[in-house]
Amino acid sequence: MPTPKNPKPSQPSQPSQPSPTSRSANARKPLVYGAVVVVAAGLLGFASYRATAPDDTAKDTTATGPAAEVSADPDAGVYPELEKLARRDADDKLAIGPADAPVVLIEYADFKCGYCGKFARDTEPKLIEKYVKDGTLRIEWRNFPIFGEESENAARGAWAAGQQDRFWEFHRAAYAEGAKEKGFGKDRVKALAEDAGVKDLDRFMKDLDGDAARASVKKDQEQAYGIGATSTPSFLINGRPIAGAQPDETFTRAIEAAAERAKTTGAAGKAGEPAK
Repeated sequence: MPTPKNPKPSQPSQPSQPSPTSRSANARKPLVYGAVVVVAAGLLGFASYRATAPDDTAKDTTATGPAAEVSADPDAGVYPELEKLARRDADDKLAIGPADAPVVLIEYADFKCGYCGKFARDTEPKLIEKYVKDGTLRIEWRNFPIFGEESENAARGAWAAGQQDRFWEFHRAAYAEGAKEKGFGKDRVKALAEDAGVKDLDRFMKDLDGDAARASVKKDQEQAYGIGATSTPSFLINGRPIAGAQPDETFTRAIEAAAERAKTTGAAGKAGEPAK
């Protein structure tokens, strides 16, 4: 889907027609984290999610309001059930930052999403420089392909690149200016892997179409639907939902509030354990 001209940074991207995989997950996956999550999702702009019929699809409920407000109260807008979704796996190939960092940002995104690309190019590098490098922040990627077959190809390609420790390089190549306009057919995904420095391209292509890649993407996708997300990008920062490629200050406020909460409550997780 083409990116609108002069997009407002608070807008998440929406699928016009979800892929069969997205539609199937949408139909069978209930909202699994309780009524409080529904409230959180509505307040911060996640698209509403209803599992009412087999042909139910993601709705076009693009947020057009102001940037998400983040309260100075570090406990405001934080949902413990969502906080537990941080994997904190030291061997996670699709994560950056220490497993025991006090703050975990989970990103649900699609490589065909224009706003995801905006976040990846404009905001994420600043967060890495300011918070990941000093050990405050860990970023965990979740593949959330919602724009059809090419989204699925790119998601599996990202996973496959990760198996050779080149996920973030693939991520950067796939989100470069103009990359999504060239599409994500398999030959193009292979070219991106080469650009990313993936050494064994034969293994990459085998992994791309393998069961492990499909299972990993499906797991991430269903987790996203399970918390009520039907738009990209969607984020959780220590259990605080944020929707859309928000301005930098939205993320910095949320990260600093989460770090303060972790400091005062001992909420930072240990490696391999979710924050409590």
